[in-house]
Amino acid sequence: MNKGKIPVAHEHWWQTFEVVAGIPFLAALGLQYLVPLALPTEVFAPVFLPIGVALVSVGGILIFLARREFTKHHQPTDPGCPTGKLVTSGIFSVSRHPLYLGGLCVVAGTALALDIPWMLVLLSAAVIACRYLLITPEERYLAAQFSKDYQTYAASVHRWIGRSRW
Repeated sequence: MNKGKIPVAHEHWWQTFEVVAGIPFLAALGLQYLVPLALPTEVFAPVFLPIGVALVSVGGILIFLARREFTKHHQPTDPGCPTGKLVTSGIFSVSRHPLYLGGLCVVAGTALALDIPWMLVLLSAAVIACRYLLITPEERYLAAQFSKDYQTYAASVHRWIGRSRW
């Protein structure tokens, strides 16, 4: 771990998507066991499973593409590791945070495919935690490290998905 010697976006072991989204995920599983809820499967069963599988698939693809792009540019994804290069190519040309977006798609898809409504309820907690515990410090760090380049990138690529027209 870096121990604060070199500036990094995430200083603590828990500043990973797996932990930040994993806590609401596990809480949802516990709640589903203790206070079971069910999606209205009589009406929507034929669509929940395929939509869930599609979301998990899209999420997995986003995660794969993001990790591949980081590897291609020799950039770390672990907390405590400094970033030496601003990665803006590949999937990062359409989303500034494809790892987090992919992870959230996997959680939402799992909730639908496995009929775990509590996971959908707590998904908002995962989104908020991801935004403020991971994305905000990461964006501050990237702005400090890459100033003008990051400002240009952030102005042209949306946080979650999409490119600006100008």
